[in-house]
Amino acid sequence: MTDPAASDEARPAPQPAAPVFAAPEQTLAGRPGQISLVWSLADGAGRDLAASVVRLAPGAGLGEPAEAAHGTLLTVLAGGGELRLPGAVSALAPGALAWLPAHTPYSLRAGEQGLTCTTAHRRPGATGPAGAGEPVCLLERVCPQCGRLATDRDARYCTRCAGALSGPG
Repeated sequence: MTDPAASDEARPAPQPAAPVFAAPEQTLAGRPGQISLVWSLADGAGRDLAASVVRLAPGAGLGEPAEAAHGTLLTVLAGGGELRLPGAVSALAPGALAWLPAHTPYSLRAGEQGLTCTTAHRRPGATGPAGAGEPVCLLERVCPQCGRLATDRDARYCTRCAGALSGPG
């Protein structure tokens, strides 16, 4: 029988990832197109969090209601709009915060000033509760030109407007 404490001593301690800071002028910047990925936490060793800043132009919606296989934390930075859940619609304004548990279908619609928000969820491959599965992030499949969500995981161009998709990144 091996001593579990002895095997723990042989493993190197995990190294913390470097913190990331984004100034307000970086996260609130607008880009052309209805839906823009303004900023994203780049892949890094030791990071268990996926986060992004998304900008929806006035009146834009975040595709069709989606079911995320992971919980998502949404925070409104600027503008406003609506968060639609089954049986409920909530107004969004700067400072609003929403926790969307795994498998909760939802959609976003920007108001007259557009909507800039953060999203955060567990990064694919991060350890979690047994049977929790891999989280899904679909932002790379949202067309920056028309806002359509590509159904094909390997799509490089939008089937509606032929705009180039951002792809993994």
